[in-house]
Amino acid sequence: MTNEKILKKAPEFELSDHNGVIHRLSDYRGKMVLLYFYPKDMTPGCMVEAIEFQKVGKELEKLGVRLLGVSADSAVSHQKFCKKNSLDFPLLVDEDRKIADRYGVLVEKSMFGKKYMGVRRDSFLIGKDGTILKHYKKVKPATHPGDVLADVKDFASEF
Repeated sequence: MTNEKILKKAPEFELSDHNGVIHRLSDYRGKMVLLYFYPKDMTPGCMVEAIEFQKVGKELEKLGVRLLGVSADSAVSHQKFCKKNSLDFPLLVDEDRKIADRYGVLVEKSMFGKKYMGVRRDSFLIGKDGTILKHYKKVKPATHPGDVLADVKDFASEF
């Protein structure tokens, strides 16, 4: 694994999930967290990524990793997305995109010549002490979850 440890504290957050349960990063001290940001519910790439995370989710859990998805969609949209794709991990609601901004994933995008602010498909592997172990930038939806699992296994052997 060619991986540089970032050793920067992850920004704290407090967000509700699709069922109204509040999640804070500090709630997960002592566990690793994979916080993955995705652009939009019900879009092809986001569905592929979520389904692939669902496939590796139990193994991540066994390795002590809490999987949390984040997008700017509403709780109702997240509920539909979870139901359609049989997801059993929390999707956090960041409608005002403040957490995406704090993590540096709210970026200028362009579609059909129009510029707008949107969420970049990035993930953060956060250590048990709240330190960012790895920042995955502009990931590929189909392969990213497997890459994360491989890295978690490597990190688990280091600690």
